[in-house]
Amino acid sequence: MQLKRVVVTGLGALTPIGNNIEEYWDGLVNGKSGSAPITHYDAEKFKTKFACELKNYNPADFFDRKEARKLDKFAQYAMVSADEAIADSKLDLDALDKFRVGVIWGAGIGGLETFQNEVLNFAEGDGTPRFNPFFIPKMIADIAPGNISIKHGFMGPNYTTVSACASSANAIIDALNTIRLGHCDVVVTGGSEAAVTIAGMGGFGAMHALSTRNDSPQTASRPFDATRDGFVLGEGAGALVLEEYEHAVARGAKIYAEVAGGGLSSDAYHMTAPHPEGIGVVRVMENCLRDAGLKPEDVDAINTHGTSTPLGDVAELKAISKVFGQHAHNININSTKSMTGHLLGAAGAIEAIASILAMEHGVVPPTINRETVDENIDPKLNLTLNKAQKRDVNVALSNTFGFGGHNACVIFKKLN
Repeated sequence: MQLKRVVVTGLGALTPIGNNIEEYWDGLVNGKSGSAPITHYDAEKFKTKFACELKNYNPADFFDRKEARKLDKFAQYAMVSADEAIADSKLDLDALDKFRVGVIWGAGIGGLETFQNEVLNFAEGDGTPRFNPFFIPKMIADIAPGNISIKHGFMGPNYTTVSACASSANAIIDALNTIRLGHCDVVVTGGSEAAVTIAGMGGFGAMHALSTRNDSPQTASRPFDATRDGFVLGEGAGALVLEEYEHAVARGAKIYAEVAGGGLSSDAYHMTAPHPEGIGVVRVMENCLRDAGLKPEDVDAINTHGTSTPLGDVAELKAISKVFGQHAHNININSTKSMTGHLLGAAGAIEAIASILAMEHGVVPPTINRETVDENIDPKLNLTLNKAQKRDVNVALSNTFGFGGHNACVIFKKLN
């Protein structure tokens, strides 16, 4: 069977450094930090008092009051970014065969704030089970693509992928294969997360996964720096419209890039820690290159998982050196989490978008906040430190990994 080609025709973003694609890209290339003291709740007693929250986000700008009350933040973020991507794609929704339009979304946690608040309210009561009738439909992770499809009438495959921080990268790969195999003409894909909550910050804090650099939140996310001490939690969403190539060409769509391939693997090592030699990461990049029919020397840029954790950053760079050999020194490697923080289930989506925009603009966003050299990292690697670098990017790879050892890798290339 001849696989169909798949291209990107629409983008949408709601991030800690910009509330749409234009703002997001401006924040990326200018090395803007999205980290600041938490405003969603009183964090005074928490070990980590900062996060990468959305700025100037108001649900009333997108939803009426009644609708907003039925949606957890993670679902709101999904709908806002999806709407931007759909509008950007300029699809004629009335002309589409909506049975051939799917929504495949990623979320690592889902409606955590809804769950937290309902349980706290019950605990504060007299034991009488008084729960919001929207508790369950607000909380479940699959409600985000469900709401997107209901709003637009998309009646193709509709579901959520859950693989912790790899969730939206998994969603993109599923969307790619759904179109490749001829099941859909168009798939809206991406991911969203809204875990900057009492439960989210408390849980990750108890694991000692978060940075505690409370004296300098803006510089706390510092991938590849010797003094890194954990990730900075972020929130938001990213959306992509993937489309079958001939379908896109027939309607004269703007094509951002071709989705060349995707790879998956498992570390099979530890609940939260990466394999120290990056064995699973080596395999996921090899699988991705093989799926795309590309060679290591074809890759110009890699947006790493790069969370700013002591173990993860080194393991990933070791894996890159193993897969790409000497060519690794010719690649622009970066971590946009230095600016956005870690959006968990939405990370793969917003980082895929960053890779696509780097190709479109010929600029690789920086890894900010690197101050101290880590002697465990190959000094010949170009980590795109602190300032964006101009680069003709024809092939870009994006890595995303999740607790449980889930590894996902997506590769994009300029349309040939």
